[in-house]
Amino acid sequence: MSTPKEPLGPTPAQDPLEPVEPQSAADDEIGTTATGQPARTPGFGETYLREVLSSSWLLTLLAIVLAVLLGGVLIIATDPAVQEAAGYLFARPSSFFTAAWEAASQAYLALFQGAIYDSQAATFTRAIRPITETLTIATPLILAGLSVGLAFRAGLFNIGGQGQVILGAVLATWIGFGLDLPPVVHLVLALIGGAVGGAFWAAIAGVLKARTGAHEVIVTIMLNNVAAYLVLWVVTTQIFAGGTSGTSKPVGENARLPALLPEPFRLHLGFVLALVLAAVVWWLMERSTLGFKLRAVGSNARAARTAGISVGAMTVLAMAIAGGLAGLAGASQVLGTEGYLTASVAGTIGFDAITVALLGRSKPLGTVLAGLLFGALAAGGRLMQTRTGTPLDLVLVLQSFIVLFIAAPPLVRTIWRLPKPGARREKPSPTSTTPVTAGADA
Repeated sequence: MSTPKEPLGPTPAQDPLEPVEPQSAADDEIGTTATGQPARTPGFGETYLREVLSSSWLLTLLAIVLAVLLGGVLIIATDPAVQEAAGYLFARPSSFFTAAWEAASQAYLALFQGAIYDSQAATFTRAIRPITETLTIATPLILAGLSVGLAFRAGLFNIGGQGQVILGAVLATWIGFGLDLPPVVHLVLALIGGAVGGAFWAAIAGVLKARTGAHEVIVTIMLNNVAAYLVLWVVTTQIFAGGTSGTSKPVGENARLPALLPEPFRLHLGFVLALVLAAVVWWLMERSTLGFKLRAVGSNARAARTAGISVGAMTVLAMAIAGGLAGLAGASQVLGTEGYLTASVAGTIGFDAITVALLGRSKPLGTVLAGLLFGALAAGGRLMQTRTGTPLDLVLVLQSFIVLFIAAPPLVRTIWRLPKPGARREKPSPTSTTPVTAGADA
C-alpha cells in the first residue's frame, strides 16, 4: 500500500485564517492577506519618510525651531516699538505686524552676524571674526560635553564638569608657568596635566560610588563647590599670584596652544584637539572592547556583572575618562584662550556642557554640533545686544527652551503632529473576513 502524498495547498477543511507556507520566493517577498490577495507593502519613499519623521535628529531640529519661535515671541513682546504700535493695533494693524517683524528679524539677523559673518563690518578681517569667536567659545563646550555624554552612556550623571574644568585649568597653569621645557614637550605635558587634574577630581566620585554606593550626582555637586573655593584660594597664593589681583602668572609661550589664525583672532589649536578627541571618543564607545563594557554597564549593570564585567572598575574608569575630557576643556582655556588662570576661568562651561550633551544625544557628532550651536549663541548674543538692545539673557532663554523641548519629545511630536516611533498606519483590506469561532460549524 502506498502512502498518500501531502496536498500542496490548504484543504477545504482547513481554517482559511491559518497561515500557509509560501510556495515560492516571490510569494515570500510579496506576502498574502487572509483572503489570498497580495499584501500591501509600503514603498521606499513612504518607509524612508516615516523613519525621518520619527528620528531623534528631526526632533532635535524641531526643538530648536520651537525655541527660536518662542524667543521671537519674547523679543516682540519686550520691544518698545512693538509696544507702541500695539496701542493702535485695531486702527492700524499693519503697523503692529511690521514692527513685530522688524524687531524679531533684526534681532536674529544681529545674532547671525555676531556668530557667523558680519556683513556690516568695515574690513574682511572684522567680517569673519564672528565665526572664529564661535569656534573658540565652542572648543571647551565640546570637550566638556564629550565628558558628560560619555558618562551618561556609562550610566553615570557627571554633574561635576565645572569642578573638573577648574582642576584641569589649575594643574595646566601650574605646569605652564612653573616648568621650563622645550616647546612641544612643554605643551604636551601641560595638556596631560590638565587631563590628569580633571580625571583625579572625577575619579573621587567614581571610587566613592563603587566602594560605598554614594550617588555621583551628590558627590560631584559638592566637589564643584570645593573646586570653586579652591581656585579662589590658589590665585592668591605666592606660587600662582601674578601682577594683577585675581590672576595667576602668565603661561609660558612654550606651553601655549598655537594660534590657527593671526591677530586679532583668538582661534587656537584647541579646536582641532576637540574634534580629534570627538573622533577618539566615538571609536572608544562604538568600536572598542572597553566601550562595549562601558555601554553594557550603562544599559544594565546587573546583566553586565553577570557577564563577568567589573561594574565597580568600569564606574571608576568611566568617571576618570570623563573627568580627563573636562580637564582638557579647562586646559584649553588657560593654554589657548586666556593665557593665565583666574577664579572665573571655568565660567559656566561645566553646567552648559550638560545641555550640550543632552542636545547632542550623548553622541560625539551631536555633541560637536551642539557645542557649535551654543558657541554661536554666546558669540552672537553680544552683537545682538549692542545693535538691537535685545538683552543678552535671551540667549539663556533660548538655551532653556531647547533643553525643555529636548527633554519632552512627546510634546514636540504633538506640536508638529509627528507619528510616534515605530507607528505604522495599516490600510483596511478591501474585503474582510470574520474569524471562525471554534465549534461554530458543529
